[in-house]
Amino acid sequence: MKIAVIGQSLFGQEVYCHLRKEGHEVVGVFTVPDKDGKADPLGLEAEKDGVPVFKFPRWRVKGQALPDVVAKYQALGAELNVLPFCSQFIPMEVINAPCHGSIIYHPSLLPRHRGASAINWTLIHGDKKGGFTIFWADDGLDTGDLLLQKECEILPDDTVSTLYNRFLFPEGIKGMVQAVRLIAEGKAPRLPQPEEGATYEGIQKKETAKINWEQSAEAIHNWIRGNDKVPGAWTEACGQKLTFFNSTLNTEGLVPEGEALPIPGAHQPGIVTKAGLILFGNDDRMDIPASRFFSGADSSVLELTEAELVMAETVRSAWKRILPSVLEVEDSTDFFKSGAASVDVVRLVEEVKELCDGLELENEDVYMATTFGDFIQLLVKKLRGDNKESECIIDYVEKAVNKLTLQMPHQLFIGGLFVDAEGAKTYETINPTDGSVICQVSLAQVSDVDKAVAAAKDAFENGLWGKISARDRGRLLYRLADLMEQHQEELATIEALDAGAVYTLALKTHVGMSIQTFRYFAGWCDKIQGSTIPINQARPNRNLTLTRKEPIGVCGIVIPWNYPLMMLSWKTAACLAAGNTVVIKPAQVTPLTALKFAELTLKAGIPKGVVNILPGSGSLVGQRLSDHPDVRKIGFTGSTEVGKHIMKSCALSNVKKVSLELGGKSPLIIFADCDLSKAVQMGMSSVFFNKGENCIAAGRLFIEDSIHDHFVQKVVEEVKRMKIGNPLDRDTNHGPQNHQAHLRKLIEYCQRGVEEGATLVCGGSQVPRPGFFFEPTVFTDVEDHMFIAKEESFGPIMIISRFADGDVDTVLSRANATEFGLASGVFTRDINKALYVSDKLGAGTVFVNTYNKTDVAAPFGGFKQSGFGKDLGEEALNEYLRVKTVTFEY
Repeated sequence: MKIAVIGQSLFGQEVYCHLRKEGHEVVGVFTVPDKDGKADPLGLEAEKDGVPVFKFPRWRVKGQALPDVVAKYQALGAELNVLPFCSQFIPMEVINAPCHGSIIYHPSLLPRHRGASAINWTLIHGDKKGGFTIFWADDGLDTGDLLLQKECEILPDDTVSTLYNRFLFPEGIKGMVQAVRLIAEGKAPRLPQPEEGATYEGIQKKETAKINWEQSAEAIHNWIRGNDKVPGAWTEACGQKLTFFNSTLNTEGLVPEGEALPIPGAHQPGIVTKAGLILFGNDDRMDIPASRFFSGADSSVLELTEAELVMAETVRSAWKRILPSVLEVEDSTDFFKSGAASVDVVRLVEEVKELCDGLELENEDVYMATTFGDFIQLLVKKLRGDNKESECIIDYVEKAVNKLTLQMPHQLFIGGLFVDAEGAKTYETINPTDGSVICQVSLAQVSDVDKAVAAAKDAFENGLWGKISARDRGRLLYRLADLMEQHQEELATIEALDAGAVYTLALKTHVGMSIQTFRYFAGWCDKIQGSTIPINQARPNRNLTLTRKEPIGVCGIVIPWNYPLMMLSWKTAACLAAGNTVVIKPAQVTPLTALKFAELTLKAGIPKGVVNILPGSGSLVGQRLSDHPDVRKIGFTGSTEVGKHIMKSCALSNVKKVSLELGGKSPLIIFADCDLSKAVQMGMSSVFFNKGENCIAAGRLFIEDSIHDHFVQKVVEEVKRMKIGNPLDRDTNHGPQNHQAHLRKLIEYCQRGVEEGATLVCGGSQVPRPGFFFEPTVFTDVEDHMFIAKEESFGPIMIISRFADGDVDTVLSRANATEFGLASGVFTRDINKALYVSDKLGAGTVFVNTYNKTDVAAPFGGFKQSGFGKDLGEEALNEYLRVKTVTFEY
């Protein structure tokens, strides 16, 4: 028969291989997408055989099958679908397509234990019989007609692993092949499933696996073995979380001597013995040497089962082969101190793969567990599935927007986990397009800041981040950039939803430049170096002096709301490239792309605790970061007023290093000898780019008298052509302002301009539609003393002033008559004039015959009260490094 295999895992691989041996033609394999660059075994095997392999991330959206996916499947002409183990929802258009339909393997005796975690629930319920079912797929959840069932006895101390390995895996493969043979011979039955005795249980997760002590010893025993080893039954005792394995039911009633272990909620204390931990049910008649080997979730040392002890000795032999100079490998033997080099790390990883049933280690695992004892602990955790690096559970908010299903984290991100804020406090984040609530976001408290800083400090001082090479650090940042690129449409859509960014601009700038920033600084990781310095010799001896550039430690980064992801990236990429760890406070009104970024850091393999993200108020979270004694650097973008306060706090707390990108009132001087068309185009961009919510926006345009009126006319014509609308519409070029308070501020700003006598040429009002839309606005006849001539609007408001023809020095004096100095610009065809003006303008960036042209390689930062320190370029690295001088005498 022509068969399509839909599924995954080693089980799926074995079924696939056996079906081909039976002579069936597998016309296609449908498996899950690669995870962290690793392909599923089923897909790998099929690719070796030249069988078409498809890795659809999903088959349907909103319950509707994806036409292109169904079409690719139908083109194969399968006569039967075989689903050996499948975690995806397959649409009925595919299930019913073959002439023989579809068959599915399920690891329980249906109708009992329908749904996920069927093996777990077989044991949890204390079933005496277990087995598997192969059934005909229908549109229900494991409700199709029965084709074949095989049962086995459940042993008293069976676990998920033992039951699966002893019966469900080997016999299940044979059963799938037998079922296909019956179909081919026309002998396959279709027996309706009885509803009597049917049960359905949900998937078992770590948070639901806590032990309930108000039950019998046998029930507790079943709960432990039913959750062994994933997700792991647990309880709290002695201030830590204990996870239990290898439970054995003891009915003899003999309690060995040992040390009492109080367990909250238990009928009586546990007893720690040499044989393990004895636990009691509420029946007083049975006790459980449950968890003969148990582990604390944080720091307890795992005791090994007999099988694990055998494995440990096998690995010990591998260490002996790699370390021939070591007479005896003991638990304290250090891999590297015993002479191992980087090539030996690769060899050890490959040896473990062969000795431990294909267990995949990363090189970094060896660097993290350098002694033999620690290394065995790491292996056991991974083999038990209780490794701390397991996948993070994320409580997404899902929204169907922009032809995408957005999955948005909304909790704090601390130590590699998404968690609620202290007291479960939350706030609403608002969609500026219509004023609706997007979702509730966790609101960080001072205690949350302390937790995040502690996680970052531990990751810096004790974690993998400080142990891996600079080149490996760069590799992780490259991987993060690649993931951001893969998710760029989702990130851009979130920016449009949460910040009102025009989607097309968000793709190019908000997200596009963020990706470029991480790639740029990833390349710098292994190029951060000191120097050697000739100094006076201490004759007759000699001296050697060198400098080292080192990471600072824990950094706090406080970012604004105008470019939520890009501002995060400008600072964070340099911070991480330098080897620091970070606590990021996104703007309270725009937290969602920062939290999505947090998720991507996990997928990229950035070690837990390196990046922490705390949505919350500046007065609480930002202030605590500035005051915290373990934070060694603050990077801030925002208002000058807040920047001064942060600088003071940094000085008074622990003299933190600080860099500030603050307010601006950037002058743009347009001379009569310019290319007027380009000057109009760039003048528009200098003000209205990103709705005017742009730190380097031209806060004031100085137009030479002879072209002033013509320039204003052209600008007004262009303004009238601007499309104001939904930022997700592809023809929109002016979206809503970021939030309501800012909109009110812009209205007041324009009112004050009119009151002081400036001419309002166009705009100046809120757009009469839902949301926070403000009209692109143009003021002329603005005199130097006016409020709008001196203060930043941070909105789509063009402020135009005249200057006399040929009076270069006067206009320069007027342009520099501000306490701000972030950016500036000049338009002229006269190169001498351009050079002279760029020399005289007191700003950190000068644009000549262009505007807004920033690049990841060019340093960015202001003068005067626009702050100090640089983002981007090599100079940005120095903001996150300290220089150490080392002098030798010989």
